[in-house]
Amino acid sequence: MARDYILVINPGSTSTKVALFKEDVEIKSHKINHSGEELKKYKEIFDQYEYRLNLIYNWLKDEEISTKSLKAVVGRGGILRPMPGGTYLVTEAMVEDLKIGIGGEHAANLGGILAKGIADQEGIKSYIVDPVSVDEFQEVSRISGLKEIERKSQVHALNIKAVSHRRAEEVGKSLEDLNFVVAHLGGGISICPVKSGKMIDVNNASEMGPFSPERTGGLPVGDLVEMCYSGKYTLEDMKMKLKGNGGLMSYLGTTDAREVEDRIAKGDKYAKLIYDAMIYQIGKEIGSYATVLDGNVDNIILTGGLAYSNYLVKKIEEMVGFISEIIVYPGEDEMSALNKGVLRIIRNEERPKIYEDEVVFK
Repeated sequence: MARDYILVINPGSTSTKVALFKEDVEIKSHKINHSGEELKKYKEIFDQYEYRLNLIYNWLKDEEISTKSLKAVVGRGGILRPMPGGTYLVTEAMVEDLKIGIGGEHAANLGGILAKGIADQEGIKSYIVDPVSVDEFQEVSRISGLKEIERKSQVHALNIKAVSHRRAEEVGKSLEDLNFVVAHLGGGISICPVKSGKMIDVNNASEMGPFSPERTGGLPVGDLVEMCYSGKYTLEDMKMKLKGNGGLMSYLGTTDAREVEDRIAKGDKYAKLIYDAMIYQIGKEIGSYATVLDGNVDNIILTGGLAYSNYLVKKIEEMVGFISEIIVYPGEDEMSALNKGVLRIIRNEERPKIYEDEVVFK
């Protein structure tokens, strides 16, 4: 049987997305939902491995897809040690770090483990692509202003890298010959200068930069410290204020930008002020990262769910269109991005990276 397909696995907190690709074309896809009751049986994320693995095998069986038709398996990368971007072979050392949650517990940690489990049975290769722990910072980007605190690379790496590759292909150039400012605009907002293919700086979407539908972004630190020590809030209260109940949710009681725009269309001036303030902060952040590239910006790329908004895109264009041409790739397609990462290896456009060669074990 010909091995024609790449199996893509993307575990989330309450679902496992699976898809089958033949070259660039998605043949089949499915979202396997997991109930809270079912997941309660498992104490740790890794304990869900056999449960999710069997569901993937069941899906393949239902679709009459033999594992002997697979030529590679790729999983969503979890929270690993800081590492350069790229497509990585899943090795035993990586699996061990994913099992123990070396960078934190997250359902995505199962991606590489599930991929390797299926691939090893068939004697084929398993991969992850541009996990959230990608760290390509310049050393100067790590300095925060307080010696005890280092700025860290926490970034929507998979989508930012994917749209950067996409734009490079469209203009017929190597990614290494281009500079972009990429704005991933979703529930969290990551704005990143991509210099010669490397994400050399970024606002940590959970702690810095513009506020977003559910996150505060950067705040006046003196006022924040006073809130923390006011006695009114617990640690968990403050964490929820910063991520989950911040941003649009804090001011307008919703994270749905479409609802906010509807309110604006009906004459809600306060909703317009808050929404325009978020857009203002996005534009300001894009402009600041253009300076990191010394103004040598081939394109500004807007992506993520908020990039579907004509209102938002138009206002950002008015603010930063003088810097460079703005390209809009709304939404994000994680499954396609994972597949394309493997295709670049198969087509010899890149070499697969080895986890043990790229990270520091302490």
